Amino acid sequence: MTPIIEVQQVNKAFGGLRVINDCSIQVAKGSITGMIGPNGAGKSTLFNLIAGALMPDSGRVLLEGEDITALSPDARFHKGLLRTFQIAHEFSHMSALENLMMVPPDQPGETLFTTWFKPGRVRAHDAEVRRRALEVIDFIGLYHVRNELAGNLSGGQKKLLELGRTMMTDAKVVLLDEIAAGVNRTLLGDLIGNIKRLNQEMGYTFLVIEHDMDMIAQLCDPVIVLAQGSVMMEGHIDDVQNNPEVIEAYFGGSAA
Repeated sequence: MTPIIEVQQVNKAFGGLRVINDCSIQVAKGSITGMIGPNGAGKSTLFNLIAGALMPDSGRVLLEGEDITALSPDARFHKGLLRTFQIAHEFSHMSALENLMMVPPDQPGETLFTTWFKPGRVRAHDAEVRRRALEVIDFIGLYHVRNELAGNLSGGQKKLLELGRTMMTDAKVVLLDEIAAGVNRTLLGDLIGNIKRLNQEMGYTFLVIEHDMDMIAQLCDPVIVLAQGSVMMEGHIDDVQNNPEVIEAYFGGSAA
């Protein structure tokens, strides 16, 4: 399958500690690819290198064949590479709906000239953004709390809102960082369902870091296993969970 993300022989060290060690991965376009590994394997660092929060010491990151290694997170966002965070980054004093409406870039109301001299254009654009935000908040199952302050939402609802914010842009790839953390089982089912729908109905590609192995098993194929900053193996979750080296490194010597 055609790769949408390629990480090519990337290295990253902090002081004298090499965290990512000559690491190469590919994420196929249209896939939901999982990434697992023991604590300290380098998962979060590799995520940050792909998202642009960190720059590699060597190696390259490509998006649809384009070298984006030197681009800022903002520039990558404009190219359709988005990420969510383990701890939701909502605007707590704005409503859930307003949080979604904040996402689209380059809105005409952001410039003083357009606000003063082209108010009709601003109103029309705002109405379109609001219409889209209402569609998205209904899609993710939060319509009933659309006017609630985002800071008052439950942890699971905030994760759904994070996922919804990716839908307010022309996303190509979404990096999901521990999206199941702190989410109850009911809302986790909603999250999994929404991710599958975005993948199947809208063509989103996902790269998922997750400790919840049930979620990985339900969502991801293939699964990449990192250990000591390098790829240990890649394959279907059944093969991963039955690999003796993975069991030793990730499960502490036990498949339980």
